[in-house]
Amino acid sequence: MLLKRKIMAFIVGIGLALTATACGKTPGYALKEYHEVDGRQGVACSEEGFFVSGSTTLSYYDSNWTLQETNADPFADFEKEENHIGDIDYYNGNIYAGVEYFMDGVAKNIAIAIYDGKTMTLKSYFPFEESSGQTECSGITVDKDNNSVWMCSWEEKESGEYLYRYDLTSGEYLGKYHMQESPKLIQGIVYHEGYIYITSDDGDADKDEYDNIYRAKVDLSKDSFDVEKALTLDSVERAGEIEGLSFDNSGNLLVLNNRGAIIVKGMPKGFYEGYDKEIHEVYILSEA
Repeated sequence: MLLKRKIMAFIVGIGLALTATACGKTPGYALKEYHEVDGRQGVACSEEGFFVSGSTTLSYYDSNWTLQETNADPFADFEKEENHIGDIDYYNGNIYAGVEYFMDGVAKNIAIAIYDGKTMTLKSYFPFEESSGQTECSGITVDKDNNSVWMCSWEEKESGEYLYRYDLTSGEYLGKYHMQESPKLIQGIVYHEGYIYITSDDGDADKDEYDNIYRAKVDLSKDSFDVEKALTLDSVERAGEIEGLSFDNSGNLLVLNNRGAIIVKGMPKGFYEGYDKEIHEVYILSEA
């Protein structure tokens, strides 16, 4: 009887392992290192270094995380007023950014901007599709497997329940996909190996609660994506505001996190005790 139970347990164990593999088991991550940067919004990896977006800046860091150059006026060539860059992505020599005018939780003039990866100057941009229902853009990512650009929204209203897809080549709007269940206060987005990863500012910094990262399998045959938790960002110096994320060429996960500032309606409004400025850090985590 004991031998029979062991055989059954072994069979069940194999079944569970195969099921987890078939479902795309969420990998675990361990902290490798972290670096202070000059921007609070997004991070992207190139072949040689890293790009960081502030609300009104684009900066380039070399492979040792030494700041090399900053574009302090990335909105100079826009026709409409812009004051906010969200999470960014890098692809084929270009930086992709969602830009908008953002003030106290309300956004307008949303556009997809393409910057040159060498000079960080604007190459082109195209407006979003207003009929999509998107009312804010907190991040953007390139999905080369499906020749797509995806946008996400920070708003807790219906706008934040969807991911918005555009054609990478033409800029044509291709539709939106509902997230089941939708994380709240989405800050960053990245496509990686068939999944879209998104950061959620769902922890309460006042209570030292950590924020989380979620992911959804991309399946364009469906109009909704199931969302699962990928990890809790509990390796930060202090619970604060999670922002953009990216994967480097080695498969490490990079996450930008801010600490020290009190955030109200998406904007810094003073500081927590012990801080006189907001600190921005990129955390690098390896798959465990």
